[in-house]
Amino acid sequence: MPELYVNGAWVSASSGGRRTIRCPADGSLVAEIDEAGPDDARAAVGAAYDAFHSGPWPTTSALERGDLLLRVAGLLERDAAEVALAESRDTGKRLVESEYDVADVVSVFRHYGGIAAENAGRVVDTGREDVLSRVVHEPLGVCALIAPWNYPLLQASWKVAPCLAAGNTFVLKPSELTPHTSIILMRLLEEAGLPAGVGNLVLGAGADAAAPLVEDPRVDLVSFTGGLVTGRRVMASAAETVKKVALELGGKNPNIVFADADLEVALDFALTAVFLHSGQVCSAGARLLVEESIHDDFVDRLVERAGSIRLGGPHDPKAETGPLISAAHRDKVAAYVEAGVAEGAVLRCGGSAPEDPDLAQGFYFLPTVLDGCTRGMTVTQDESFGPVLTVETFTSEDEAVATANDSIYGLAGAVWTQDAGKAQRVANRLRMGTVWINDYHPYVPQAEWGGYKQSGVGRELGEAGLDEYRETKHVWHNLRPAVQHWFED
Repeated sequence: MPELYVNGAWVSASSGGRRTIRCPADGSLVAEIDEAGPDDARAAVGAAYDAFHSGPWPTTSALERGDLLLRVAGLLERDAAEVALAESRDTGKRLVESEYDVADVVSVFRHYGGIAAENAGRVVDTGREDVLSRVVHEPLGVCALIAPWNYPLLQASWKVAPCLAAGNTFVLKPSELTPHTSIILMRLLEEAGLPAGVGNLVLGAGADAAAPLVEDPRVDLVSFTGGLVTGRRVMASAAETVKKVALELGGKNPNIVFADADLEVALDFALTAVFLHSGQVCSAGARLLVEESIHDDFVDRLVERAGSIRLGGPHDPKAETGPLISAAHRDKVAAYVEAGVAEGAVLRCGGSAPEDPDLAQGFYFLPTVLDGCTRGMTVTQDESFGPVLTVETFTSEDEAVATANDSIYGLAGAVWTQDAGKAQRVANRLRMGTVWINDYHPYVPQAEWGGYKQSGVGRELGEAGLDEYRETKHVWHNLRPAVQHWFED
């Protein structure tokens, strides 16, 4: 059946294009899906534009918009098993991880459903009885929402939920590699009662399905999560029509371990920080900065444990991490490892595809540790987005901060120490959007998510996430207008 959703109807792509989706874990056929062309993308924008400027959604009460999001949360909870399976088949990740992701998606829709009607504006005290001065929040308009392949539904929910809560219309374009949970989400939005044209879905590659959204003058905001190179192109293209832009472009995130940390816990989290989902996480702790005095023992134990991590697909109950998304991405990760070794890093474990014949049909890459790294190496600066951990050392608090901040990215990082003062000092000095102390990876939808420097523009989640999708207006109402006589003799 058709998989594009435009103006309240499921339609086939006019381009006639089709894409075969295979599970990265074993190469099994998932489905063949429609690929949108530029005409399909423009038609979706037209539907969203008409729905915003002529439809009821922007004038629907915030309470009603919030109620719809809460209904979606309930439907996602009802269909959680189906949604998690679809996510795992597209991404290859372990089913248990997808189940956690769906639970997070439910929380996101519940959060924005709950706050949609909050903070509609405020009255400003002008000190005058004859003036009513108000600051109000209004919907932006048509939003192009472009989501990545690593957390397809979760990242889409971070965009769709606040977009709808604020009263906007949208066109969602998921990664061409992982479309199925976005299709499910649109079916649930339809079931929840979203009016025709308010939400639209186009599938396909960026050049055909996303670029027309960014270029279209009827689009008011572009929200993109993905790689830095593509993000720069999105920002440049959106500038031609002066669109609002929200970008989350990943990071090369430092995980700093001081000698006075609880080293058993720090070691355990250092593995999770980088090898969860085979490192295909924008906030992955791919740079381990360890105090020199504990380096040898800490890294030896880390290498031993990394070498025993079990790889496997969605339904392998013993698997601890899964495959990479594609053969091309696996080649890219391997090239970063080769470059690191050529620059002087020491390969301690991993560095290649596994030899296990049971994994031969998937795009697996062994958990890899590169020791002896320095901050000037390509492998410590570029985002490999794979299960590759680089190890650097430091001897002082100042050196740890300087090394951690020496990056074009500033998304996330962590500090491990039992000295509360040191933890706060370092956290305060790190130029990153999220800093964990004695932890790694947790987030809550009530908190902001975003980065410094080239990790992105704007903030997602929490109140800030809602503000990305709202205009703010000041309304000054003179309650007693009268002739001023400014220019009389």
